[in-house]
Amino acid sequence: MEKQFAGVYTAIITPFNSDGQIDWTVFEKLIELQIAGGITGIVPCGTTGESPTLTEHEQLEVISRTVQLVKGRCSVVAGTGSNSTAHAVALSRQAEELGANAVLVVNPYYNKPTQEGLFRHFSAVANAISIPLVVYNIKGRTAVNLETSTLIRLIKSCKNILAVKEASGDLNQMKDVIDQAPSYFSVLSGDDNLTLDLMKMGGTGVVSVASNIIPREMSEMTALAQRGDYAAAEAIMRKYDPLFSAIFIETNPIPIKAALSMKGIGGEHYRLPLCELEGDNRVRLQRVLREVGLV
Repeated sequence: MEKQFAGVYTAIITPFNSDGQIDWTVFEKLIELQIAGGITGIVPCGTTGESPTLTEHEQLEVISRTVQLVKGRCSVVAGTGSNSTAHAVALSRQAEELGANAVLVVNPYYNKPTQEGLFRHFSAVANAISIPLVVYNIKGRTAVNLETSTLIRLIKSCKNILAVKEASGDLNQMKDVIDQAPSYFSVLSGDDNLTLDLMKMGGTGVVSVASNIIPREMSEMTALAQRGDYAAAEAIMRKYDPLFSAIFIETNPIPIKAALSMKGIGGEHYRLPLCELEGDNRVRLQRVLREVGLV
């Protein structure tokens, strides 16, 4: 088997109107910008898509519309994670029915399961669907880390667990996964600024926040890295490194939504408890956008 997940997968925002409803006009524009930028896939309803404040009806509609708008031009990896295993199973089954190519399932949050609990959770979701499952490991958001031994156990047990989005920030852990996983298993960075470091170790790409605003540049950077042209890839990395930092000066997706708004793409609207970018951070973000030529 060859690796099925490589390149740039945009963790797309969910744009809202001033009244808090989803702005489908902006959403369609964003989808087209991503595809024109050459990204590999779109990830709706992830962290960047503010999934915790979407109703289940909205979440399924976002997934459905993404599939319809993409029209097979790139893959759709639907965020279907939950801290309830039964809910994650139900969402994943519905995403498959709606035409998603894969699902992204985050570690259960708040309830802090054991490694055995994590194994049973991901196994239950994987066994309920026939499409690939991408594990989303992000301790900073979920309070639990999926240990490498547990992930390897999952890969061996569930043949449709084919990739991990690694957002632990621990390159040593990522390298352990790459060294121990089967050759067909893909390791994707969950942090834009670690993408090249991970790809040099054998990672295959990134689930990107930055590609919301620079899809072509992120696609080019990962394509160069895949070809082994790290010097050219690093030149792109150096140019946009200030952006990678700036879009995380506050909780994601606050800065990336603000950046898109500054560029004239959608309004800077969130659902509580998320709110607008703070004053000094707004000035810093605007300065960085000017420095890298985005505004």
